[in-house]
Amino acid sequence: MRVFLTGASGFIGSAIVPELVRAGHRVLGLARSDASAEKLAAAGVDVHRGTLTDLDSLRRGAAACDGVIHCAFSHDDFNDYARNCEKDRGAIEALGSALAGSERPLVITAATARFTPGRVSTEDETPDASTGGLRAASEQLAFSFASRGVRVSSLRLPPSVHGDGDYGFVPMLIDIARKTGRSGYIGDGANRWPAVHLLDAARLFLLALEKAPAGARLHAVGDEGVPTRDIAGVIGRKLGLSVEPVPKEHFGWLGGFFGLDTPASSALTQARFGWKPEQPGLLADLEQGTYFARA
Repeated sequence: MRVFLTGASGFIGSAIVPELVRAGHRVLGLARSDASAEKLAAAGVDVHRGTLTDLDSLRRGAAACDGVIHCAFSHDDFNDYARNCEKDRGAIEALGSALAGSERPLVITAATARFTPGRVSTEDETPDASTGGLRAASEQLAFSFASRGVRVSSLRLPPSVHGDGDYGFVPMLIDIARKTGRSGYIGDGANRWPAVHLLDAARLFLLALEKAPAGARLHAVGDEGVPTRDIAGVIGRKLGLSVEPVPKEHFGWLGGFFGLDTPASSALTQARFGWKPEQPGLLADLEQGTYFARA
């Protein structure tokens, strides 16, 4: 099939592209800049110019394809998470509307975090926006299209999607440690972060596109929950810094995420779709040292 992929030139999208191509699909990738367009063209991807706020462009891209994977998310301002989620809902509305009545697949990206703090969350949990956070509202909106003839599914990612090229939370923690001279964790550091390797997540996006029924929720989780003190421990050892408890404010806005205890399971996803994580876990990936080769 021809697949419209938002975020095609990004960290996750760049790993999804070869999965789609190997499976025989043709990719139409959303590009908001000349640099992104050049990167996609070099990878053999058809280029569709637009942005997450150019809703007409999103509708045209979706309408021209047999299926959609929406993995783009605005990171222009990490401090304005609510606004970024609002943009995400606008994009989902545009994509879903373009596919309505066609029974074509739409895979949207959601988050595992913030369902029932301290308890391992599962795929079958369906929290509302008041308990599940702003990304839960995006998921709710997406699933409203299941009754409008769209084979919509949600692929929930954990706080850490790790691997070469990662520019997310873990590199931020490393940067904070370098700048402050210590590798910190909040409280006793027993709170857990789930994680998944980039390449494992990319394989699951393909499976969701091809196999997930309308209303399916998939968890791309390799590590069910890594204690944050263990993450801080590897960072401290790699940088030669002390590892110690610090106040949440030490991390700025990131402290609100790093202090969460949000373990998540992918047992149902593995049973239902035959997916199994094969790549190194988060701590093993950190130990390999690629995260620390940067200036």
